[in-house]
Amino acid sequence: MAAARAEPGSGPAGGARFFCTAGRGLEPFLMREVRVRLAATQVEYVSGKVFFTTCSDLNMLKKLKSAERLFLLIKKLFPFTASSSKGKILNEVQQLVNNDPRSWLDAISTWKNLLKLGVREELSQRDAKPPKRKMRENETIIAKKLKTEEIQKIEENHRECQLEEQTEDTLEQRDSTTRRDKLEKEEIQKEVEKAAGAHSQEDLTFRVSCRCTGTIGKVFTSQEVGRIIGIALMKQFGWKADLRNPNLEIFVHLNDIYTVAGIPMFRAPLASRTYIKTAGLRSTIAWAMASLAEIKVGTFVLDPMCGLGTILLEAAKEWPDGYYVGADVSDSQLLGAWDNLKAAGLNDKIELLKVSAIELPLPSESIDIIISDIPFGKKFKLGKDIKTILQEMERVLHVGGTIVLLLSKDHHRLLKDCGGSHMPLDSKGTHANEPGIKKCLNPEEKTDTSERVTSSYEAGNRECSDKMLPFGSLVPVECYEVSLGKTNAFICKYKKSSASGP
Repeated sequence: MAAARAEPGSGPAGGARFFCTAGRGLEPFLMREVRVRLAATQVEYVSGKVFFTTCSDLNMLKKLKSAERLFLLIKKLFPFTASSSKGKILNEVQQLVNNDPRSWLDAISTWKNLLKLGVREELSQRDAKPPKRKMRENETIIAKKLKTEEIQKIEENHRECQLEEQTEDTLEQRDSTTRRDKLEKEEIQKEVEKAAGAHSQEDLTFRVSCRCTGTIGKVFTSQEVGRIIGIALMKQFGWKADLRNPNLEIFVHLNDIYTVAGIPMFRAPLASRTYIKTAGLRSTIAWAMASLAEIKVGTFVLDPMCGLGTILLEAAKEWPDGYYVGADVSDSQLLGAWDNLKAAGLNDKIELLKVSAIELPLPSESIDIIISDIPFGKKFKLGKDIKTILQEMERVLHVGGTIVLLLSKDHHRLLKDCGGSHMPLDSKGTHANEPGIKKCLNPEEKTDTSERVTSSYEAGNRECSDKMLPFGSLVPVECYEVSLGKTNAFICKYKKSSASGP
């Protein structure tokens, strides 16, 4: 194994060290987001992961929109060297634990503190907002008092008896409510302590989730490596393995670029939005597109092919002060979008129209921003009709307005006018412009990683910015290749430079 240059899972006053997994191509969006939302430092990335340091609590970390999952970093090392001796590799895997046990204990301590702090804040929020049960009891008490005032003509004797009974009932209700609330808080605290592993190190239970790719993945299975790491943890710390309901989960990823170990902070992925009833476009992609549009207060945002409304949902949740309209020709898609809007509580923020994208019932130059996922795949054969769709979008967009589109490779090839020079690949097969994209998003921001933009990218980008698309006044501004799972697509941003033609 290479020199053990590791990154600790946590630091002192400087905050804790985390990493997030991200869809390929979304790393620049996530890097910008953690800087802006979390005031993160030491931000860097490798393909599919972004590492950063922050003092933010779990409530703030949970708000990340371009990340898939969040982990507290235990350590990050150089990759294991492939060897013909399986025994030697297994020994190196064990040293991941045995060489630096302090980093594991520090990470566990930070993890416990983060969970306890998160629960204390949750309890304080519960106290700040009385339960509906208490509110109903208070309303009942008030109603009884009003009723008592209304029957003042009833004999004094009877009224005093009634008031005594009401007082006794009220005191019993309050005592009962207090006892129930106290028991609830005690139960919650017990659950939190259990979840946070608030036991001695010997009582902590764990399981290991391992992922092996690259060369080492050809030699060992993930289960084999996970078992080796699990045995090392049991021997080193006395922890007990529990595959079903552990206090702690350890995530380890081994590949040809790095070795990383971390603790998942949430059970559910950040990308699984609780406010989306029926998933359409991946939420992280939809949020990235909306963030690129630079939505401001009062801007008019249109998605002329909205489908299930995922892009508008992400935009309206993050930037609620805009005006949003979605259009589609499919009844089933609009019904699904309406269900999503109601589930997210946004049915009064987003208007839905059943219209065609090539015949929008909107005045020319009436829209500030257009964001849309242009349909593609076996079910959708737009072909050259995409130019007609773009021309209609261009018509309703005012001069200086922005269009952000998700395009297939074929659509992108059909529309782009400056070749592929703006998406060069480096020697490792990753996009050399990924850091350049980050720089493009905020040119004045300094980064902690090596973010050099190749001269070919700079030249290609200038060439793109100077040219206009052949079908109108839309000027390409930025372009990002992103992964949709089995296929790739392009997020493309355009600006309208001049008034549309006839």
